[in-house]
Parts: sequence; structure tokens; C-alpha cells
Amino acid sequence: MHTAEHQDPQNPSCAQVLMHLLRQYDVDTVFGIPGVHTIELYRGLPGSGLTHITPRHEQGAAFMADGYARASGNPGVCFLITGPGVTNAATAMAQAYSDSIPMLVISAVNRREDLGMGRGRLHELPRQQDVSRGFCIWQHALTSAQQLPEVLARAFQLMRGGRPGPVHIEIPIDLFPAPMPGQLTDYRAAPAPSLPGTESNTIATAADWLSSAEKPVILLGGGAQRCGKAATELAEKLAAPVFESLAAKGIVDERHPLCGGANLSFACVRERIESADVVLAVGTELAETDRNLVRENYQFRGKLIRVDIDPAQLVCNAQPDLAICADAGITLASLTDAVTDSGEPRRQSAAAEVESLLHACRTEWWPGSEERLPWVQALRDALPAEGILVTDSTQLAYNTNHALPLYQARSHITCTTGYGTLGFALPAAIGAALASPRPVIGLIGDGGIMFTLGELAAAVEQKLALPILVWNNSGYGEIRDFMDEAEVEQEGVNLHAPDFVTLARAFGAEGCRIDRPEQLSEAVAEAFARKGPTLIELTAP
Repeated sequence: MHTAEHQDPQNPSCAQVLMHLLRQYDVDTVFGIPGVHTIELYRGLPGSGLTHITPRHEQGAAFMADGYARASGNPGVCFLITGPGVTNAATAMAQAYSDSIPMLVISAVNRREDLGMGRGRLHELPRQQDVSRGFCIWQHALTSAQQLPEVLARAFQLMRGGRPGPVHIEIPIDLFPAPMPGQLTDYRAAPAPSLPGTESNTIATAADWLSSAEKPVILLGGGAQRCGKAATELAEKLAAPVFESLAAKGIVDERHPLCGGANLSFACVRERIESADVVLAVGTELAETDRNLVRENYQFRGKLIRVDIDPAQLVCNAQPDLAICADAGITLASLTDAVTDSGEPRRQSAAAEVESLLHACRTEWWPGSEERLPWVQALRDALPAEGILVTDSTQLAYNTNHALPLYQARSHITCTTGYGTLGFALPAAIGAALASPRPVIGLIGDGGIMFTLGELAAAVEQKLALPILVWNNSGYGEIRDFMDEAEVEQEGVNLHAPDFVTLARAFGAEGCRIDRPEQLSEAVAEAFARKGPTLIELTAP
């Protein structure tokens, strides 16, 4: 709930300053479950102006923060207790790290006098910070309350100025009530960093290569989320087909005649990319998860220009002929100004080529896809044009990745890239719905939803008009198919599932079951009209 403004600005505690500074950094929502170690942290919450959302598991808290960040573009924030709070959230933090999602995790840790002493204190870990070391871009443990403003400033600079990811700040429980000097109004957010451009001669070289190219291609990754307009303008000027990674899906409107969508896994698209005389790759790892687990990387036969905010990524998976370490949006805008317009005849020719490639992709669909494609089309019809689709690792989502066009950035929130966890879509959809006024649909499998089913209660509490589609194929269908393909006897993949409709109603949500694609639009429309979530079970063919 939103809290009233009644904080005492005089003699603030560390916890009060933390809440005040979060608001200064434009945070409006935090996700967490209070515990005995965070009582004094929560003393700072009333009057802060922050909205607190209570999940049913700390993994859900971090997944909600992830969905919130992806939908809004701003860091998602979690409050975690010492020990189990951190370990419960670890999987979701790792997913955010894999997908470069800004997430601020504030956790408690035992009193300073107890750290490293092994006294058997409640929630004690020998070295709690080691738990998150492998999936955070930065960590810090406060040793005095006075460090807080500088530590928060550094956290937000890292999340806003470079390649983002989770930041973990530990605060010993004896520091939450510690007094801070001055008044609350003395504490202000640090200014956001200006984003780096690149040298004019580097832009000139890239522009010359692209302008001279006969068969240019643009590849977009998740690092280009803010660059849809600039990428579209550059593609039009160059008459260049645009292909997106799964993390970039929707950055360029997939109805645009030059957009080939997120179809990098198909052989016809790979051949077009490999045969290009110049490839411009922006904010992409060129990783197997961009290509739906096709392991073999591209064999570029022409020049490769890579643009990334992270210098290490510029040489990961493929060596470029030109490496530009700079902000994607600034670079694309500069290139658009510098390149020569290719003219309308070449644009029309490139659009015809993209249309032909999209038809060719259809012939490469893997077994079982054809019977799911009517469900993909039904979901496209049900999702409003400005809607956000949040997907889990489930068979229908692997088809929507490629066959369901999306029309704007931050429309595709998925865990099928990178870390590839299960149970993501329900809590992430909640986070997205809380972050954005745009309509949100979640899509999750009957196996995956059992990981985080309890978060349906949080959606009921928040009265979210949120359709959650459960693709019920009676188990881990994708793994079952892989076992069959590998001639491995099926084991552990055929699951007993509850009655999801009855279960949804037990949570206070609505529930229904449909078995034909043509029923989906009406069911989703009714769900959007309700003041609460609706679980819609889809019976897989």
C-alpha cells in the first residue's frame, strides 16, 4: 500500500535515509517479505512514499522486481532478510544478471560484531556476500551508516551508466536504526551519468562501410532497448533488414517491412546474415540464447561492426572489424546522420527480401509447431497492440518467440533467454503490471507455474487485471520431446497437475479452461475487465 507522509525529517535513522534516497532515485515500488532481521528497516517505510508489495517467496520478490525493471526501464528493488531471504532470491537474481536487468537488492546481514564469528546466530551464513558474488555487477556491505549515500549513488550509477545487472547491498541489522547526521532533506540523489558517445572518425568509418554495402544487415540485442526509433530510421536509410535477438523482440515494430523479427535460429536468416557484406550488431552478445539454442555461431563473410556499452562484449563470440564502445542510442543516431540514403527502390527490394525470408522460416519450424501456431495467432489477436507479453520456459512460448509479432520495445519479457529458469512468468508479469499502465499477459506452463504458484495471492491482493495463461501439456513437454528425440526413456517429465481452475478460485482469482484457440480472445477480454487476476488454462493439443 502507499504510505502517508509522516516521517520526522529531524534525526533520521539509516533506514529512513535509505527510503528517502530511494524515492530521490525515482523508485516508487519495493518488493519484499519482512522478517525479524528487517523490523527496523521497515520502520523507515511509513511516510516514505514507497509502495511495498509482499510476495509469497523471496524468489517471487526478485522475479517481480525483474519484471518491473523490464517493463519500466528503471531498477527493480527488493528487500530481503538475512540468509534464507538471499538464498531464496538467488535464482531470480541470476536470471536478471544473465539478461542485464537492473535490480537493487537490499538485504540484512547479522550484526557487525557477529560477522565471521560463527556463533550460530539466526539466519547466519559464514560469508553471505559470497552467495551473490557470481551474479551481481557489484556488491557492498555497509560497515557504517554514513556510507549509505555514497554506496547507493554508486549502485545507481552502475545500473544507469553501463551494462546493467543486479547490485547487492548488505546492511547489518544494527545499522538500520543507527542515527544519520543532518535532516532528511540534506540527502539527495546523485545526477544520472551522461552516456558515452564515440569519436567522429569511428562513426565516419562505420558510416562509409554501411553506405557502400550492397547487402547490409542490422542485428539488435537487449542492449538496444531504448533505440527503436533510431534503429528504424537507420534501417530505412540503409535499406537494411533488421533481425532481433529474443531479448530485443519488439524494439523495431515487427510489422515494419524491414523487420525480420526474432528469427535468428532459422537457417535462411543465418545465411542472409553470414552473406551480408556489412553486419551492424548493436547491444547483442551474439550468443546461442539469441538464436534459440543454435550453438554454432555465425561465420561472417563480410565486415562486422559491433556496438556495446560493455567493452568485454565487443569481442565475445565474434571478433569485430570495428568495435564501438558507446551508448547504442547515441551511436545509432550518429550513424543515421552520417550514412547515405539508399533510396526507395532499394528499400522496396529489401522489404521484399524480408517478406520472402519470413515465409521461408515457416518451412523450418520444428515438429509439433504447426499444431501450436493457431494458438500463437489467437494470442496475438487477444493481446492489445500496446500489450506486454511475459513468457516462461514452456512450449507455446518457444513458438511465440518467433511467430508472434510485437510492436514496441519492452513488449517481450521472457526467461527463455540466458539463464532459462522456470516459474518466472507469473511473478514477472505481476511486476510488469505494477510498473506499466500497458496491458500485460503472462504465459507459463503447467510445470513452471508450480514453482511460483503462491504469487497468485499477491496478484489478488493488488487487484491486478492480469490474465495468466497456463499451457497444460501434462508435464515438462519440451524436455519430454528432447528425450524422445535422443531415444532416452521418458523419466521425470510426465507430471500430475492440480485442477488449476479450482486452485485459482481458492486463491480468490478467477479461473477458466479452454481447449480451442478461437476461445482465447473472449477469455482474455473478460480477464482484462475484472478487478483481479484470471488463470486461463489452455489444453495443449
